[in-house]
Amino acid sequence: MNKLLSLMTICRKAGQLSMGFDPMKEALAGGKAAAVIVASDISPKTEKEVRYFADRKQIPVAKAQCTIDEIHFCVGKKAGILTICGEGFAKKALEICKDDIE
Repeated sequence: MNKLLSLMTICRKAGQLSMGFDPMKEALAGGKAAAVIVASDISPKTEKEVRYFADRKQIPVAKAQCTIDEIHFCVGKKAGILTICGEGFAKKALEICKDDIE
């Protein structure tokens, strides 16, 4: 299983994960978001909007090497946008996404 998906499962159980576009905007507005992860097969328009809102709050955005269906299988909700609210979880998720790209 993908390391990122395993981390997201733990993050969700800890109550530190928001899934979807509107929950992402709420977490960003409330100052709760620490990082945003987008699925590899998310539409370019949606990714652009996510990056716009996250950049306004200076929150890092990373593109995962997993699809919306893979995320659905692991976390139980079909979502292409995952907002991480815990600093520790966010740091680890960003490291994993960076390592997957290299």
